[in-house]
Amino acid sequence: METHGFLAPESETEVRQRYEAVGPAAQTVVKETARAMAFDADEYGERVTGEVVETARDALFASLLEVRTGTREQYEEWLADRDREVSEEGSENVGHVAWHDALGETVVAATYENERRAAVATLRRQAFGRVYRDLVAQ
Repeated sequence: METHGFLAPESETEVRQRYEAVGPAAQTVVKETARAMAFDADEYGERVTGEVVETARDALFASLLEVRTGTREQYEEWLADRDREVSEEGSENVGHVAWHDALGETVVAATYENERRAAVATLRRQAFGRVYRDLVAQ
């Protein structure tokens, strides 16, 4: 079993604090990306909207989420002693699982065979959309 990322908030308050904390980094990433694309001041003002920065913040937050990967057996062993709601995508017949333990309440999981990095990236977006988006929108 491997762990990827480090963001594993344990409460709704911590989710909101961590989300707010990545805001300045998201703004910097957007600003530097626009600079690399040679946006002039007018184009920057027109194209770099609050929605663009918010999307960057969402993506940055999601990309930092802690995700575990392992065999189906490792996943089931990890899950066995935890009382969690489980949202699992994919096939039970696939040998590997990526999962995120959201707030110690919900496990968001996805199965994969060979493409671990793609599964982790997809799972992070799913976890953000299913668990965190509503919490940070309040």
